[in-house]
Amino acid sequence: MPASRRRSRHRGRTTTALTATALVTLTLATTAACDAVNAANKALDCVQTADSIAGSVNDLQQAVSNAANNPTQADASLASIDNNLRKIGDKTDNTDINKAVDDLNKAVANVRTTIKNGDNTPDLTPVKNAAGELTKVCTP
Repeated sequence: MPASRRRSRHRGRTTTALTATALVTLTLATTAACDAVNAANKALDCVQTADSIAGSVNDLQQAVSNAANNPTQADASLASIDNNLRKIGDKTDNTDINKAVDDLNKAVANVRTTIKNGDNTPDLTPVKNAAGELTKVCTP
C-alpha cells in the first residue's frame, strides 16, 4: 500500500478521535453549565420563598396581636407559611434547608396547637427563629 494512503487512514482515525473527544468535552461542559444554572435557580426559589415566609411570619405576629378582633387571621398566616414550606421542601434535596423547613414546620404546628387549645397569645419566638434559620441557609 502506498505511503500516502496509510497517512490518509491515520489522519482519518486521528480526526475521528479528536472529534469524539471534542463532543465528550462539549457535553460535559454543557452539563456542568446546566447544573450550575439549575442550582442557581433553586437557590433563587429558596430565597424568594424564604422571603415570603418572613412576610407570613410578620403577618402571623400581627394576627396574634389582633386575635381578639379577627381570630381566623392567625390561621390564614399559618396556612400561608405551610404552603411556602411545601414549595421549598419539594424543590430541594439540601440537608440544611430540609432541616430548617422541618424545624419551621414543628414551630408552626406548635403555634397552631396552642391557638387551638385557646391561647390567643402563643410564643412566636420559635417560629421567628426557625424562619431566620431558613433564610440563612437559603442565602447563597
